[in-house]
Amino acid sequence: MAKTKTAFFCQNCGAQFPKWVGQCSSCKEWNTIVEEVVQKEDKKSWKADKVAKQANKPLRVSEITQEKELRLDTLDQEFNRVLGGGLVPGSLTLLGGEPGIGKSTLLLQIALKLPYKILYVSGEESQRQIKMRADRIQPNSENCYILTETKTQNIFQQVSTIEPDLVVIDSIQTLHTDYIESAAGSISQIRECTAELIKFAKESHTPVILVGHITKDGTIAGPKILEHMVDTVLQFEGDRNYVYRILRSLKNRFGSTAELGIYEMQGSGLREVNNPSEVLISKNDEDLSGTAIAATVEGMRPLLIEIQALVSTAVYGTPQRSATGFNAKRLNMLLAVLEKRAGFKLGAKDVFLNITGGISVDDPAIDLAVMAAILSSNSDIAIEKGVCFAAEVGLAGEIRPVQRVDQRILEAEKLGFSKIFVSKNNKIGLKQSGIQIQKVSKIEDVVAHLFG
Repeated sequence: MAKTKTAFFCQNCGAQFPKWVGQCSSCKEWNTIVEEVVQKEDKKSWKADKVAKQANKPLRVSEITQEKELRLDTLDQEFNRVLGGGLVPGSLTLLGGEPGIGKSTLLLQIALKLPYKILYVSGEESQRQIKMRADRIQPNSENCYILTETKTQNIFQQVSTIEPDLVVIDSIQTLHTDYIESAAGSISQIRECTAELIKFAKESHTPVILVGHITKDGTIAGPKILEHMVDTVLQFEGDRNYVYRILRSLKNRFGSTAELGIYEMQGSGLREVNNPSEVLISKNDEDLSGTAIAATVEGMRPLLIEIQALVSTAVYGTPQRSATGFNAKRLNMLLAVLEKRAGFKLGAKDVFLNITGGISVDDPAIDLAVMAAILSSNSDIAIEKGVCFAAEVGLAGEIRPVQRVDQRILEAEKLGFSKIFVSKNNKIGLKQSGIQIQKVSKIEDVVAHLFG
């Protein structure tokens, strides 16, 4: 009989303790320390008949041969963009997101489209439930195998039989292994199951995608070490009241973490949004006050977004400040700049700000568009159609330059805009452009051009 060992783990952050304590010294949470039984056994390889390899020897950097990494095309442009060009053989990808946001739908949709052999393992749904969703997305697929199993040893038996080109696990919190005597979803189980999957992926060069649950704070459930162990961490986010979903990369060992993928939720699955600017800008023919268009950049992709503002007289004593999709503290700062530097008395008025489409943007280049929308609503004068903005506003009321302004100008020109406001200090590399570039140095210049 193997020796049984117990350890104490924090269920909030995953910190380990030799004995029980009331408060976790790592995350400062109370009553989150739980004792878990850890049984040490001789762990077998994921493949029983695998021949033991010789120990690796250290090599000089110059002796290491580097070959071009062939990536697995997922046939999904948005997914490929966020991954950095596709799935790398032997990589482990973790996909997290709110319940019901569409994580399983996205991965099943990719699995059904691929011409490779896919093993889709689900510990949450039955095969009939997955079949119902598959019929809605893509009825005919001969390469996708569905397995409902939670024990890793049984999963690896089926892997040895089928020999898939891609393994999808939905979700890592439902798996358990015989080497650990604790409940599925516990800290030790998640860590051990992930370690076994990493060993399988690296030895067989098979990419693995894991679905991860998140906590009420929005972080991925389980120990923080889980995110350190995997190669890529993706976040699938969006508002249930909107049809658009955003796929972000939080960590990527094989590409940029600044990339962004946008999907539209439909009855037949998730549709890729190749040109999000046309979707995020409303097609209103009427001139409405309080609306401005900003040229922003998410990752390597330039976007044009619509910003709406409403300024009204405060009914109660304290005026309200509300922002959706924009930093509320930055909104207060911009309002203070308008009052101090431009002379607009907004201290006794309610100000509501919204970025349409249900997306959140933290690019400082939309500052000028936010100010223009607020001034338009305050004076009830609509901004001329075909005008957009790409500039940051400083505390002194100066218009500051932004990065990659050429890409923003080209995107605005492509969508038919006639004028764009940028900083006078921006260095523009475009030799000729079909859009009028209006350079301004302070907020008073913008007010004079728009409302003067």
